[in-house]
Amino acid sequence: MYGACRVSAEVRVRRRVLFAETDTAGIVHFSNYFRYFEDAEHALWREAGLSIHSQDSAIGWPRVSASCEYHRPLTFEQEFDVTVRIREMSKRAITYAGTITRDGERIATGTWKIACVTKLVDGTMKSAEIPADVADRLKPFDMPTSILQPPTSA
Repeated sequence: MYGACRVSAEVRVRRRVLFAETDTAGIVHFSNYFRYFEDAEHALWREAGLSIHSQDSAIGWPRVSASCEYHRPLTFEQEFDVTVRIREMSKRAITYAGTITRDGERIATGTWKIACVTKLVDGTMKSAEIPADVADRLKPFDMPTSILQPPTSA
């Protein structure tokens, strides 16, 4: 990962395809797109002055859903950008939207949802409300889809 930059309510990360991320045809294996989105998500948290996984934290953030649409392939050594924003933040969960582009061309789009949970002593998890300080720091990245899409004509 090269580094992240903030573009309005989004964070963009520039990457290069590593050989280990490709299959025998030299095309990025589908599972790596989720890693790219997750790297950008963590960059968003760092941009907000947070860490998604603090060692001493009593809460966790498991994924509860994830999807990706693949529009074009990426191959070994290609550079690309991953952009992520918060599509929705409820009291207990955060839904992200991400786009992977190369030279302005859309490569993949994805959405994923994480839930805030409390880690219990027995190793299980229980749904919890997102702490107010975390929600406040992430709020500048919360850009509902309706704001980003142009109005439809009637």
